Amino acid sequence: MKKFLFKGILRDKGRSLLPVIVVSLGALLTVFLYSWVTGVLGDSVEMSSNFEGGDVKIMTKAYAAESNQFPNDLALLNVDALLEELHSVFPEVDWASRIRFGALADFPDSLGETRGQGPVAGWGVDLLSENTREPERFNLPAAVVRGKMPEKPGEVLLSEDLAARFDVGPGDVFTLFGTTMEGGFSFVNFVIAGTVRFGTTGLDRGAVLMDLEDARSAFAMEDAAGEILGFLPQIHYDEDLAQEIAARFNDHFNQYTEEAGEDAEFSPTMLTLSQQEGMAQILVYSKAVSAMLIFLFVAAMSIVLWNAGLLGGLRRYTEFGVRIALGESKSHIYRSLIWEALMIGALGSVLGSVAGIVLVYIFSARGFDFSGFIQNATILIPGVVRPAITPAIYYIGFIPGVFSMVLGNMLAGIGIYKRETSRLFNELDV
Repeated sequence: MKKFLFKGILRDKGRSLLPVIVVSLGALLTVFLYSWVTGVLGDSVEMSSNFEGGDVKIMTKAYAAESNQFPNDLALLNVDALLEELHSVFPEVDWASRIRFGALADFPDSLGETRGQGPVAGWGVDLLSENTREPERFNLPAAVVRGKMPEKPGEVLLSEDLAARFDVGPGDVFTLFGTTMEGGFSFVNFVIAGTVRFGTTGLDRGAVLMDLEDARSAFAMEDAAGEILGFLPQIHYDEDLAQEIAARFNDHFNQYTEEAGEDAEFSPTMLTLSQQEGMAQILVYSKAVSAMLIFLFVAAMSIVLWNAGLLGGLRRYTEFGVRIALGESKSHIYRSLIWEALMIGALGSVLGSVAGIVLVYIFSARGFDFSGFIQNATILIPGVVRPAITPAIYYIGFIPGVFSMVLGNMLAGIGIYKRETSRLFNELDV
């Protein structure tokens, strides 16, 4: 019977073509919009990871307790040896040392006297190494407004808003007043290589980016770093993998610290992105919003396809009357109706899912540039967003496509049992 029904679906275009098209469009929209919502929220989390916390972050336990104050006097030591061990034990993770700092920027006039001063918050990141990925994480090439990227030691990037406030630009020199790791004062001159705008008020108000070695020299942090960030190979944050890596690292170093009798306060500890201050709420919120939007859309598409199946079944009551008149049982008609709905739903879902996946891959490579709409945003939002490629895109289109189609035909088919054979004959006479 199933083979016969399948041939009927393929040959009777008038009965099957429109339902297949409707199901295909529903599955396509479900796949693409699911990927879109997941990608937008995932990219926002990923931007926070790139700028602030990484997928995992290593600090000393003392630094972690006061990380929002950037306490570089509690920074990690012997960083080169630690990085070598990390690359050996966790080769799949991309590790990056950083120094976060707060300082005072002094901008001189033509005579070298102070013309203006302002507080800045900055990063010391690897900008000059050959294979570094830090400029890409900060989206620096696209964020440069004036000037260029730093090309040699002593050159820094300044936020465009800060530079405009003090009327400085590429080639100008300013002095950074800060404190060293040992608590002493630091006064270092830097050349502005370029200005950047991230599109986020919190960052654009007063950001400074310099090479990691310049930051180490300025703050007397030789072979030290405030943080070591780890970035997983997945495009979007994977909580399970991050927790597994953090557990392995912390078990190893807790055991090492106990055996060596070292001060546990200054031993390294690893936190996942969700364990860092403020990020747990963001991750929970993004997951909740994503789940709510996806549920609402899938429910809406399910209702549309449910109605399509219901109307399709109702239009075929005359056909059912002929089949009953020829001696076919109501239960057999009902089962054949369900099997037809299942086949149409599966066929349409396959076609729609394939088309949706192709669109996801195309737009994931190209992305959507929304930078012009988020210039006044106060939270970290990426300027270019992409649909997310996740395992769910390969099956989520079948939820409204198959389930709703079958459910609609099941409800429509109930009417077969409620109608009398004599009434069906009267309808045939008409």
